[in-house]
Amino acid sequence: MSDGRDLDARRDLDGGQDLSAVDDHTLAAALATEAGDLLLVIRDQGGAIGDQQSNQLLLRRLAQTRPDDAVLSEEHTDDRARLGHDRVWIVDPLDGTREYGEPSRDDWAVHVALAVDGRPAVGAVALPAADLVLHTGAPPALPARPPGPNRLAVSRTRPPACVDHLVGRLGAALVPMGSAGAKAMAVLRGQVDVYAHSGGQYEWDSCAPVAVAAAAGLHVSRLDGSPLRYNEPDPYLPDLLVCRPELAGAVLDALRDL
Repeated sequence: MSDGRDLDARRDLDGGQDLSAVDDHTLAAALATEAGDLLLVIRDQGGAIGDQQSNQLLLRRLAQTRPDDAVLSEEHTDDRARLGHDRVWIVDPLDGTREYGEPSRDDWAVHVALAVDGRPAVGAVALPAADLVLHTGAPPALPARPPGPNRLAVSRTRPPACVDHLVGRLGAALVPMGSAGAKAMAVLRGQVDVYAHSGGQYEWDSCAPVAVAAAAGLHVSRLDGSPLRYNEPDPYLPDLLVCRPELAGAVLDALRDL
């Protein structure tokens, strides 16, 4: 996988480079790439094995390359020692297990992020089946918005309560898709205009996508417009908004009616 820019994360890993010496952005992209490559190889073994193997790879690599940092992973017990650290890697080894289990789908992801003092400072989102890695080291330019109604990314199985409200207020068209990372990156890729979620998530669901989206100039916040904070004692995050910056005011105004 490659992001089409100046980073060849697979070469860095396979070429034997000491990743402990690279910057955090390069490391996040390289690890997301390697985990994504692994998931593609073992995809026929199912999501449970994919989650487990990807998690083990990421934890091992982070222990090797950033031994002084803490880690919060969806697939690893949270011992809360991370609360005493300023630097915490927040990872989702496989975002979109359901989609991963359907071989024709590419809307699943790997998230690797670094929160510094609670802020999503570094992130990489790999979309392995789409052969794409988006990361904070080289955030892509936001494509121009095409004419037509606002496009709203929505879960194909569990649309949150805010969706119907936004459809009515914004005259939005729904675009069903899979994982949280895929939906957030769809805004960045110009496939949709808004991703709003009110059904509850965890820090690993959004930290990497939020870091990448913010680095590219998108609006990121809670649904009430307040900042997103990470490495909290309770990693549950009730809601999320990622949208094109020119639509943020209208979306937030509409959400205030909820």
